[in-house]
Amino acid sequence: MDEELRSLTERVRGESGGAAGYERLVVTDSTDELAAVLTEPGQPLWARELAAFRLGVAGDRRAFEALVLLLNHRDPPRCASAAYALARLADPRTARAAAALATNELRVAYALHPVRLLVELRAPEAVPALITTLQRRLRPHDPYRRVALACVEGLGALGDARARPVLNEALAHPNLAEAAVRALARIPKQR
Repeated sequence: MDEELRSLTERVRGESGGAAGYERLVVTDSTDELAAVLTEPGQPLWARELAAFRLGVAGDRRAFEALVLLLNHRDPPRCASAAYALARLADPRTARAAAALATNELRVAYALHPVRLLVELRAPEAVPALITTLQRRLRPHDPYRRVALACVEGLGALGDARARPVLNEALAHPNLAEAAVRALARIPKQR
């Protein structure tokens, strides 16, 4: 069992309250059984999360919608497990969904994991989405510094020259300046 699955199962075990279905979802090899949990009415969130995670890691695209919903959840551990599974799902819709979540100003409080997922995917949508999200975070008194920092670090990891202007703007923000210097150093110089 990999570390992400172990962490998820430990967290979900407590949420399940020892429900009989918990053990079944942890040990089953049936992707159809897992997928049924996503469509059956009345399934608890912990069961849907566990089933979606296991399907996503297995590359079963029936998990896509559930994982995207979990990626935008208010509970950071749910977002983290969804991002992990989505990165392994290899669904071509993932980057577009993550970009939409990262740039949604109404849900910016939950944008941290979509931003990190975009960086991991290295998809064409990543740089424009991170630039947009970071530009919005550079407003005075913006409360989402962790999202801004993830964008700065992500743009540095992606090393795309289109990020230079917004990273230069980030230099003026004390909480971001050091990371912006490192990010700019990772972008190849134009000749």
